[in-house]
Amino acid sequence: MHDIRFIRENPKAFDEGLARRGLPAQAEALIALDEKRRSVISELQAAQERRNALSREIGEAKKARDEARAQALMAEVAALKEAMQAGEAAERRAIAELEAALAAIPNLPKADVPDGPDETGNVERHRYGEKRSYAFEPKEHFDLGEALGQMDFETAAKLSGARFVVLKGQLARLERAIGQFMLDVHTSEHGYTEVSPPLLVRDDAVYGVGQLPKFEEDLFRTTDDRWLISTAEVPLTNLVRESILSEEELPKRFTALTPCFRSEAGSAGRDTRGMLRQHQFSKVELVSITTPEASADEHERMLAAAEAVLKKLDLHYRVVTLCTGDMGFASQKTYDIEVWLPGQGAYREISSCSVCGDFQARRMRARYRPKDAKEPRFVHTLNGSGTAVGRALIAVMETWQNEDGSITVPPALVSYMGGVTRIERAG
Repeated sequence: MHDIRFIRENPKAFDEGLARRGLPAQAEALIALDEKRRSVISELQAAQERRNALSREIGEAKKARDEARAQALMAEVAALKEAMQAGEAAERRAIAELEAALAAIPNLPKADVPDGPDETGNVERHRYGEKRSYAFEPKEHFDLGEALGQMDFETAAKLSGARFVVLKGQLARLERAIGQFMLDVHTSEHGYTEVSPPLLVRDDAVYGVGQLPKFEEDLFRTTDDRWLISTAEVPLTNLVRESILSEEELPKRFTALTPCFRSEAGSAGRDTRGMLRQHQFSKVELVSITTPEASADEHERMLAAAEAVLKKLDLHYRVVTLCTGDMGFASQKTYDIEVWLPGQGAYREISSCSVCGDFQARRMRARYRPKDAKEPRFVHTLNGSGTAVGRALIAVMETWQNEDGSITVPPALVSYMGGVTRIERAG
């Protein structure tokens, strides 16, 4: 959420930031809502001061035994009380109206984010490795998995409908191995604390990271009005909600391997075959909570942590900086890691690492107390995939496939696979 004080003091800069996202100017309308709120508060304060003065005058009238004046003053107090109750209701409405308007506006992009209308404006940052060459036509993951008898979309559709999969045998184990491997790398090499968070969360938690109210249709809601998490970013970031940390506690770095649930609203007709776009998938999430001064460096650190697992799996990928038209709602700046899928012959996103500034912290009321300051400040939050396990499975299958349809297990995963070095069709 944006700081209305910043908008009042920097209306031009705020509107310029929105324009870079392709949005119309909104500073004037927001300031008008804030003026309305301030006016109501001012009227309430004046009424409170008048009521305090009347209380003193009533005491003086009673002391002077001027009952008529005391009764008249008490009648005015009663009228003021009714007016103040109405004023308090008006204040709540004015605050809610302003907060609702602010909550619907995305974060402003950093100055070094490239401008662009959509993914065509993204800028490649660097690449790792080379595209493998094959003496045969590489297959896509679903052809490989179905031929192995270990990836079953038909049965999954009977159980749950479209965009689900049943993994069996060594492919199921490989998916589990990839997730465990990623967790071990992030906790042992990059200093992240492993967390096992709830998968069901309340409105406030989803609102805190910026997914509500704008992206409600992308989420699954339970019958008791909780939400299935679309990413572990939601519970991990909210671990510091409504708290004031000491500067010495920062940075906090959390990681979790969880199922994630997304309705994939608006993706009809896209990636309908295979595991690329599922309603349920596993992901290793990275979240950092830090100071404003350290957040830019933390962003680079998080990107390096996400890249590390792909390097260890010897997967070719590229990193792109998302342009203003392709960034997420809460992001100030985002790096996407796009892994190369030989079977598809395309780069596909496998990780997205974003710095959000204090945008989420304001929604969560998450602050810290600087060493040499009296007043607390909002923390900065960052999140990234470290990485999407299902997509990593796809990349491993397609990259490490053999001409006979078997899959070589990357050396980094052999110990997690109980020594298995090759996945073949059973029987």
